Amino acid sequence: MTDLISVIVATYNRPDALDAVLRGLSRQTDRGFETVIADDGSGPETGQTIKRWAAAMDTPLTHVWHEDLGFRLAEIRNRAILRSRGVYCIFLDGDCIPRPDFVAAHRRLAEPGWFVAGNRVLLSRALTERVIAEGLEPENWGLAKVLRQRLSGGVNRIAALLTFPLGALRRINATRWQGARGGNLAIFRRDLERVDGFDAAFSGWGREDSDIIVRLVRSGIRRKDGRFATGVLHLWHPENDRSSLKDNQSRLDEAIAATRTRALCGLSSLAASNHPAET
Repeated sequence: MTDLISVIVATYNRPDALDAVLRGLSRQTDRGFETVIADDGSGPETGQTIKRWAAAMDTPLTHVWHEDLGFRLAEIRNRAILRSRGVYCIFLDGDCIPRPDFVAAHRRLAEPGWFVAGNRVLLSRALTERVIAEGLEPENWGLAKVLRQRLSGGVNRIAALLTFPLGALRRINATRWQGARGGNLAIFRRDLERVDGFDAAFSGWGREDSDIIVRLVRSGIRRKDGRFATGVLHLWHPENDRSSLKDNQSRLDEAIAATRTRALCGLSSLAASNHPAET
């Protein structure tokens, strides 16, 4: 695939983490992509970080923002999709640093009729603080350095950063929705439109990424495993407020039991409202 890719980065009031993520994106070996920041209502410091990187990067960078009315990740991702131009969308969390071959690896795995679910390595709190304070660049670390961090407790595993050509093994979980996360997920635009994007009925933390995977699989789009190719480095953060998890789990259970493939409150709801995202 040679078409433009849109990397959609979700963020909320973590400009230090976003700075590291944008540094990783600025160093991609594949330059055929744009970055769209899906900003769930961050303050001015995040906007300043984005402006600084927009001036420094040689690939397009767009900031999509809406008012902070609580955790509305599904909605801001939909707003970013509508503003993006790529035929293929890679969703990346704003605290997950991509390695230099991240976009290239996703491009290699892109295949019509399939979405790609990637994985991550978790950094400890102590190592995360060092990455931020000292400007460390773990996305450039070789295997020996990562192994030392694993032995000292800095990272939770190394397998996610290894590269292997799995071939047909990438398709063995083709209809499995469990375990896929929106923080490293790639979907063709036409398939996002087919299921009407993420469902903004999910507000508060949790389950909006599982919901879209359920609907993609039901619509006939299959899952390809992005392990041993697309792993990212997830910076530590305190646990999110999970007070909405029970309600969101109920929404997911309803989606699993239903037969619909389209979001209850998806891309078409935003398009029909004729209220563009603020930037």
